[in-house]
Amino acid sequence: MGAKNKARNLDHEIRDEEMEEQDETSKPVSKSKKVAKEHKEQLQRLQEKDPEFFKFLQEHDKELLEFDDDDIDDDVETDMEDAEMQEDEDVGPDMEDEEEKPSKNVITTEMVDSWCNSIRENGQLGAVRSLMKAFRIACHYGDDAGEESSVKFHIMSSSVFNKIMLFVLSEMAGILRKLLKLPSSGGKKETITDLMHTKQWKKYNHLVKSYLGNSLHVLNQMTDTEMISFTLRRLKFSSLFLAAFPSLLRKYVKVALHFWGTGGGALSVVAFLFLRDLCIRLGSDCLDDCFKGIYKAYILNCHFINAVKLQHIQFLSNCVVELLGVDLPSAYQHAFVFIRQLAMILRDAFNVKTKEAFRKVYEWKFINCLELWTGAVCAYSSEADMKPLAYPLTQIISGVARLVPTARYFPLRLRCVRMLNRIAASTGTFIPVSMLLLDMLEMKELNRPPSGGVGKAVDLRTVLKVSKPTLKTRAFQEACVYSVVEELAEHLAQWSYSVAFFELSFIPSVRLRDFCKSTKVERFRKEMRQLIRQIDANSEFTNERRMSITFQPNDPSASFFLEDEKKAGSSPLSRYVAILRQRARQRNDSLMESSVLVGEKASVFGSKKLPASDDEDDSADEQGATVFSSSSWLPGSASKDKPPKEEKKKKKRRMTQQEEVALEEDIVEDLVLSSDEEDGFLCDAPADEDGSASDVFSSDKDDDLKPVSPREQTKKRKLKNLPKKNVKSHAKQSKKRKRAN
Repeated sequence: MGAKNKARNLDHEIRDEEMEEQDETSKPVSKSKKVAKEHKEQLQRLQEKDPEFFKFLQEHDKELLEFDDDDIDDDVETDMEDAEMQEDEDVGPDMEDEEEKPSKNVITTEMVDSWCNSIRENGQLGAVRSLMKAFRIACHYGDDAGEESSVKFHIMSSSVFNKIMLFVLSEMAGILRKLLKLPSSGGKKETITDLMHTKQWKKYNHLVKSYLGNSLHVLNQMTDTEMISFTLRRLKFSSLFLAAFPSLLRKYVKVALHFWGTGGGALSVVAFLFLRDLCIRLGSDCLDDCFKGIYKAYILNCHFINAVKLQHIQFLSNCVVELLGVDLPSAYQHAFVFIRQLAMILRDAFNVKTKEAFRKVYEWKFINCLELWTGAVCAYSSEADMKPLAYPLTQIISGVARLVPTARYFPLRLRCVRMLNRIAASTGTFIPVSMLLLDMLEMKELNRPPSGGVGKAVDLRTVLKVSKPTLKTRAFQEACVYSVVEELAEHLAQWSYSVAFFELSFIPSVRLRDFCKSTKVERFRKEMRQLIRQIDANSEFTNERRMSITFQPNDPSASFFLEDEKKAGSSPLSRYVAILRQRARQRNDSLMESSVLVGEKASVFGSKKLPASDDEDDSADEQGATVFSSSSWLPGSASKDKPPKEEKKKKKRRMTQQEEVALEEDIVEDLVLSSDEEDGFLCDAPADEDGSASDVFSSDKDDDLKPVSPREQTKKRKLKNLPKKNVKSHAKQSKKRKRAN
């Protein structure tokens, strides 16, 4: 009982001293330090005089003995800041005009510089807290909630805003790591889970949450792509802390996916690097969300293809494939589900056989998804996790090529053949591609002389279906025949070093000779004869060496037949394919140059490379910092200033132009990821009664992927109501008007 009474008396004495310190705010700071020293000396005397009572305090009241000088310094700093605030508020009591009231609570550059210097030199926690408060005000500047009377300071100048943003985004990651006693870089999810049970985390986690939350808010307010790139690049060093805040993690994933899908230039690369860093460091916490989200973002951005967007979609596909490589077992599970959905849509098209079912398969979304998974299987063909997907994907692609075997879908069939050739080359398995190509040569559209004139050059990479007049043009026939020759030579060149090449090439060579006899176009006959000569030369090349072998066809050593020649690429077909590739590259380049759709940003995504080292990343940070510091941007400032009437008129004109273009072309809307869309994501989409998931790729477009304008819709409605005679007369009158115009 005596020990308990002593503890109570000592506790009362300490509380009285603390009350006296709080009341005496006008006393100098040195007095509070003296009180702290006296308190520590008192505890040391107590340990010497009464060690039993000191042990009792250690067992029952540890907080009284755990005394730290840093806490005193922090309190001193905050007291000094409060004193400065009071001084700033008390300056000029006589000048109480309404116009000068906002100037009382303004953060100046001197204040920001003092905070930054104290953080760099001494690492004072009080300055860190003050700077984080200023950072929060900067991020929420212009918001309705940011103009409350409880906020003590405001940021009025753009220079102060830029100083705060630049210092916090550049230095805060290192400051937080020092406070939490973490390494200066790197780390995994386990380091944060272990840290969450320590005293440092309980003391400083509010600073981490404030930094990440305010940075996310300002990311949603920014519009300049270079500033967004700089912010995301700096936040990548703090992505490890998101393991402790799952709600913030999901929001960051959505924002990064939005910038990845809709951004241009370096922004897409930076957003993807941020996502990949999240997946590497946090693992299972964000892998599912990232895999589902990036596949959905890819689908939303590949509804339509032209000469410009072709490279952008290729860039997005490469990013998805790269992200899947972070965790292949998890990627296999998602890929299996998505490929199965494609198979179910194709199965419905074969069973139902309606235009709507065919349209769901013969559209850009479906074909681009096949291209994506082809790239993934080819990239990880040597891995045991992804290799089993090659067979079902090959079956789907072959079924798509044979779904509608007409000449108008030659471009789509050629795309399927290219995908099959890529899978066969990467996996080393034989796929009967030659039958798909030889069937195209036997169609009557390629055996007749062109009756539609020369026609415009057709880029088979950017179309899935051609019109009937285009089928009769010379340009389309040449493009098809040359593409068939190139892909057939590519397929045969893959097996030009096989023991069984003579047997594999026998049927294609026979059918090519039949085409030479049946065709009436001399250019096509000359092209086919050249390919036949190369096939015969390659057969002699393999037969000569086959005469000297002693192993059986089923012997494993057959796979090493002509291994040295294969590495050197010395077969006749290999050399011929190299010439054909060069010719195809020149033809595609000429189409790109002659295309009206090619603009300044056409080669941005094709030439963009990921940063190979940290030095390149730092140089990019310096460029972003210069953009940030030179900008006079303030978040929310545009909402306060009303735009003039001329700007409103320009905006209206732009909106009307955008609406007209959206009706005439297939423009994909910007990606807006919300919780409702996430709940109905295609991976979790319920199947129909017959087990199909056809609603995933449903579309209201026609076969040519050109939406009908409102004028055409009204004309069609009027024509339906008219009798047949009136319809014919109406059509004649419209033709006469067009001729007159």
